[in-house]
Parts: sequence; structure tokens; C-alpha cells
Amino acid sequence: MIVFLFNYINKYYSGLDILSYLIFRAVNSLLTALFISLYMGQNLIIWLKKLRINQMVRDDGPKSHFNKHGTPTMGGLMIITAVIISVLMWSCLSNIYIWYLLIIFIGFGIIGFVDDYLKVIHGNSRGLLARWKYFWMSIISIIIVLLLYFAGKNTPLTQLVIPFFRYMPQLGILYVGLAYIVIVGTGNAVNLTDGLDGLVIVPTIFISAGFAIVSLLTSNAIFAHCLHLPYIENTNELVTFCTAIIGSSVGFLYFNIYPAKVFMGDVGSLAIGGALGTIAVLLRQELLLFIMGGIFVIEACSVILQVSSFKLLGYRVFLMTPIHHHYELKGWPEPLIILSFWIISLILFLLGIVTLKMR
Repeated sequence: MIVFLFNYINKYYSGLDILSYLIFRAVNSLLTALFISLYMGQNLIIWLKKLRINQMVRDDGPKSHFNKHGTPTMGGLMIITAVIISVLMWSCLSNIYIWYLLIIFIGFGIIGFVDDYLKVIHGNSRGLLARWKYFWMSIISIIIVLLLYFAGKNTPLTQLVIPFFRYMPQLGILYVGLAYIVIVGTGNAVNLTDGLDGLVIVPTIFISAGFAIVSLLTSNAIFAHCLHLPYIENTNELVTFCTAIIGSSVGFLYFNIYPAKVFMGDVGSLAIGGALGTIAVLLRQELLLFIMGGIFVIEACSVILQVSSFKLLGYRVFLMTPIHHHYELKGWPEPLIILSFWIISLILFLLGIVTLKMR
């Protein structure tokens, strides 16, 4: 929105060129989202408490979680609001990728909102039935993926970037399946990880920062050629979306850090996961997301392994899943688990950045 205004002003006064520069807008996108989330935070918490929108604690979960009963949930609303306002203000709205991201981000957020709302209304931790959650996530994802496929068929947009290798195979129709799995899978993986105070939000900041860097490199023909990345036009605007996620996440962390004053809820975790998966698809960095988002992968795989082993062998590999609950039941203090996962996430983020050069 502001980009159009700056471009109009530049026709009459060229001294304000800096206002339309991408880096300037990216920094302002981050700061805008940060201030909005900080401003909303306390008021949102008070409002949620008045409406008694509290976290439903699993009966079969760690006993330490019973102390969290009554803590407001759906705090992800501040993240969604901050990101949307910031992106609409500082992104170039003629860029179709921004609109694809907003559709996934808002669509997944609505699904998460319904899930959280049903949990509060019925007073249990089940919420929206899994099959309906997957159904609506799939519908939204498939529409966006098909639009991307038909617009970028047999171009760099449908290539697969393999870390540590220069070979980038053309996926063809397989692109649709991979993109769908990444978007829906990331949404669910982030949702599964959101079980401890601040556990999800810090890895989200690292991954968003990594994708902001990749967006700048991929949209520059010279950098893309030097690093053996696919050159994809117009992906530079994804930087403003990434920085908006970073800013809103830092603001939310202020209220969500242990002991949390508010929980993210599915409304936030599904929206963030869907957005990160979509950014990875747009940048052709699905495998990089697999590396940098390794915490999310581990959490999701622990659930898959637990369910599979119990159904096939009648044996539970972990005391409880997702895996962070396993360590809670083993006696690890919650802050230690959170900090350990943050450190692992930082290491994976740095490893992901290194892969951009090692080819």
C-alpha cells in the first residue's frame, strides 16, 4: 500500500527514493509487526480472560501442565493481525506471491480459529475433527499449488533445489504433490510442536530469517547464478513477509516466554506453519525447510513413529508424544527442554545457511 504512495511521490520528488527500497521496507515491516503485537498483547490477554477463552489441558498429559489450566489461548491472533497489517502496509501488493501467502496464512488461521473455538465451547482438547481440519487445509493448499504449477510449469518455479548439489531436477507434475505435502505437513508439524511455552516461536524466527536471506539471493540473477540457485523473479517481496513474521513473533514471545501469559493456539500455529511451508515452495527450498525446521520434523516424526509402532507392534517408543512431552515425563524441567530445542534450532538454521554455499 505504502509502496504505491511512495512511487507516486517519487514522480514529483525523487529525494524520497529510499522509502521504496526493499531493505527499508523490510525493516519497517519487522518494526511495524513488532509494535502492533506488543501493543495488542496485554489488551488481548485481558479480553481473552474476560471471555474465558482458556487453554484446555490434556488429561493424559504431564501433570505439570495442570498448572497452566486457565491460561488464555488464541494468542496467535496478535501474530496474524500484526503480519497482515504490516504486509499490507510495506509489501508491493501487485506481487501475486504476497497474495498467495496471505490466502494460505489467513485460511489456515481461520481453520485454527475454528479448532480453538470448538475446544473452548466444548471444554475439551479435541476441537475440530482431524479429518475436517485436513480437508480444509488440503482444499486451500491444492488451489494455491495448482495456480503456481500452471503459472510456472517447466520453469525454475517447478525445479527441486537439493542442498550440497548443483543438480536441480525439473519435477513436472510431481511438483504439485511435493508442494502440497510441504504446505500441509509444515502446518501440522508446527501445530504439533506448539506444546511448551515459546517452543515454536523461536525456531519460527530463525526459519523466517533464513528465508528472508534466501529470498534476496533467489531474486537476484547474479547471486542466484553464483550460488547455483534457481533465479525466480519477484520473490524479493517475500522478504517483507518474512520480516513481518519475525517482528510479530518477537512481540508474541514477550508474552509467551516461560511462564507464558498467553498461548498461541491452533489459530497461530497453523497459520505460521502454512506460511513457512508456502514460502519454502515459492523459493524452491523445501529441503532447506526440512533442515532449518528440523525441530518441527522431529516432533512430527515422533508422533508418526509412536502411532505406527503401537498399532503394528503394540509397543510405545516414547513415554508420550510429541517428543517434548517425552522429556517432560522423564523429569526434565520445562525451561531446559525449551532452551535445548532452541539451541538445536539455531544450529539447524546455521547449517541451512551453510548449505547455500556448499554445492
